[in-house]
Amino acid sequence: MKTLGELALLLCLIVACFNGRARSQRLPQQSQVPCFFIFGDSLVDNGNNNGMVTLARANYRPYGIDFPGGTTGRFTNGRTFVDALAQLMGFTRYILPYSRARGLELLRGVNYASGASGIRDETGDNLGAHTSMNGQVANFANTVVQMRRFFRGDTTALGSYLSKCIFYSGLGSNDYLNNYFMPNFYTTSSDFTTKAYAAALIQDYTRQLTQLHSLGARKVIVTAVGPIGCIPYQLARYHGNSSRCNEDINKAIVLFNTELRKVVDRFNGGQLQGAKFVYLDSYKSSIDSYQNGSANGFEVIDKGCCGVGRNNGQITCLPLQQPCTDRRKYLFWDAFHPTELANVLFAQSAYGSQTYTYPINIQQLSAL
Repeated sequence: MKTLGELALLLCLIVACFNGRARSQRLPQQSQVPCFFIFGDSLVDNGNNNGMVTLARANYRPYGIDFPGGTTGRFTNGRTFVDALAQLMGFTRYILPYSRARGLELLRGVNYASGASGIRDETGDNLGAHTSMNGQVANFANTVVQMRRFFRGDTTALGSYLSKCIFYSGLGSNDYLNNYFMPNFYTTSSDFTTKAYAAALIQDYTRQLTQLHSLGARKVIVTAVGPIGCIPYQLARYHGNSSRCNEDINKAIVLFNTELRKVVDRFNGGQLQGAKFVYLDSYKSSIDSYQNGSANGFEVIDKGCCGVGRNNGQITCLPLQQPCTDRRKYLFWDAFHPTELANVLFAQSAYGSQTYTYPINIQQLSAL
């Protein structure tokens, strides 16, 4: 049984879409776009892994120590990048994880991200259950089917609605971290050169993004893979050196990022009709944070705020472990993930400037 408020919202949406005037301003949250759909890994997972049998879970303290309401399954101390970005786009409530999104909430968007997931299905198997990008795309297809009832089966109206939404996709980190550079568990490093592996990932990712387009995605942000050769986990492992990045990993990632930007050019150039893609250079952003961290108040850029061993990076944050006192001084929350402040600063830059976005920023993408 729907409440009067739910019925009113549904009527408003149907009338607006059927009249061809489904403007984001008509939604209660006054967001710049009507909905926000998120695909990715632990950098943006907000609880989808909570019920899975996996080591890639963060639904325990001190994760979420600075998040309103406490622990949710986010792999950081507070907001993720997409949380901060959603707020900048005018959403007054956080986008729900797919595991909990129901009914009218689907109209605001859904977060499908899953910790340990990658472009390849086997990526992250070393940590346990997860939802790969193929699975996340399938979950979005299921969401589209559910959304049709709010548009009385009118696929044209639903397509018009989805074309105004923002889609975010950030995959690839685990395809290196929990696949290619884990030769004791995976064979990919012997099956592929770094160049061939990047090409294989791009081929799969291009297909997945094309599937999203076929399901209604038009305004899409795709994120580069960051320099994971510099995260505390790798710093702790790399020849026992606590401060020098593993450039072999970073060079492999640059090959992928270079090709991903070319995919954006092809999609925007007419390969996908009506597509408006933005390439988000998280690699450059992270390098700038390492080199100029003090400009944003980061005093510690090579150690996790919470963790065990060298660089607080050999074992990730343990349940009920006491983290650092001043999280704002740390670039990294744990062995793998940025702190809330790092996420917020990156979101602000990506939204309002073109320092790390191509060919336009996210505010401009929202306005299209």
